[in-house]
Amino acid sequence: MQLESLVKKFKNKDVKAFESLYEMYKQSVTGVVYNIVRDQTIAEEITQDVFIKAWNNANTYSEKKGRFFTWIINIARNAAIDKVRSKNFKNNTKNLDAEFFVDILENHDSLDSKTDAIGIKNFVNKLKETCIKVIELLYFKGFTQKEVSESLDIPLGTVKTRNRNCINELRIMLK
Repeated sequence: MQLESLVKKFKNKDVKAFESLYEMYKQSVTGVVYNIVRDQTIAEEITQDVFIKAWNNANTYSEKKGRFFTWIINIARNAAIDKVRSKNFKNNTKNLDAEFFVDILENHDSLDSKTDAIGIKNFVNKLKETCIKVIELLYFKGFTQKEVSESLDIPLGTVKTRNRNCINELRIMLK
């Protein structure tokens, strides 16, 4: 079934379309969420919540504003960031064992196979090193622009400009 038809049926609350889209995108969504929350169980829960939210708000999706995949990934990213910023999540991560942090330190490549289902890693890796750093922190690790500014020790305005320019470079590559 073509994606446009599938999305149209999804918007009309077709359960089969929902199931098909879930199967198509669950791995990518889970990967993006996992890179932010760093917990597989929580990532899977958020992924399910994301698809339920998409189902309940299907009428808000517009083909004119962007692709369905982009829409659902944005929902996922925002849900993951909300989770990480929640008081409950912060309290639960205060007393984590060292294994959690060792995994984060050993796994420098956050653009892993789970988030690369659409091949974005190849495009991001073609960018300048400064772009790769900014995009990875903002979009794959869930940092705010202020946190990126502090992490890279560059002015906030520079982060915003680099983000805009790097995303434009990605758009050009994808055309």
